[in-house]
Amino acid sequence: MDKDTTQSPVRPTTSDEVFGAPSWVSLMTRDKKAAKDFYGAVMGWEFRAGKLGEEFTVALHNGAPVAGIGALAPALQVGVAWIPYFAVSNADETAARVRERSGTMAVGPLSFVLGRGALAADRDGAAFGIWEGRLLDEWVEWRDHAPAWAGLHTRDAFEAAIFYGEVLGWATGRPGACQVDYVDDEVVLRSDGHVVARLSSGALEDAPDPLVRPRWQVHFRVPDVARCIETARAHGGTVTEDHTASGVPEATLRDPDGGLFTVNAVTPPPSRR
Repeated sequence: MDKDTTQSPVRPTTSDEVFGAPSWVSLMTRDKKAAKDFYGAVMGWEFRAGKLGEEFTVALHNGAPVAGIGALAPALQVGVAWIPYFAVSNADETAARVRERSGTMAVGPLSFVLGRGALAADRDGAAFGIWEGRLLDEWVEWRDHAPAWAGLHTRDAFEAAIFYGEVLGWATGRPGACQVDYVDDEVVLRSDGHVVARLSSGALEDAPDPLVRPRWQVHFRVPDVARCIETARAHGGTVTEDHTASGVPEATLRDPDGGLFTVNAVTPPPSRR
């Protein structure tokens, strides 16, 4: 019998291979234990130690990595928030491009065991992270199947797409670059054909309500939005937006420490303005 010489596709292992795409989402919180208790109950997550240090924990869903939870150092002037991290080839060069385009660098780039990371904000104040280095071994599954995606609510989605495109290398001629599509009034980002982020207009830069200000919002796909709402309330969380009653299975929740996140039923719904 002839030996099967079929080879599996080469799996990306570093941020350089998938530059510009979200590579992870993480919650920066003041009380890591309380966050684990809350998200364990609401999302059904289990947890293991992270590889970046004892202040980092990895959340698991059915044994697969979904997100990270990191303890905020008291000295860092960073609010409690869910942050999407984008893969970059060189963190220092990316940080320089952020500054050149009137964005700000809040933290880093800092060196970790597996690479270098930083926290930044775009011109409208929406916070995001960058990551240079080793990817999760399960990164392809995380991108293709894990219950997480990122949406930017911003003042002008098309202007924001230019900023992020120049900073992160979207829609360039380089092999592996993310594709940017314009669908109705929304900018859709794809990596290897998979939708990994959406940018929508309508946020107000100086709005007192954080739900209206420009921000990256992390969405988690869940089988039962109503159960997440009920459990979040029972564990000290609040519901800031609830579209389940109107037939749209989506809700935005706030954890007891102030972190905002959205739960969607199975797949991301069309964006609304």
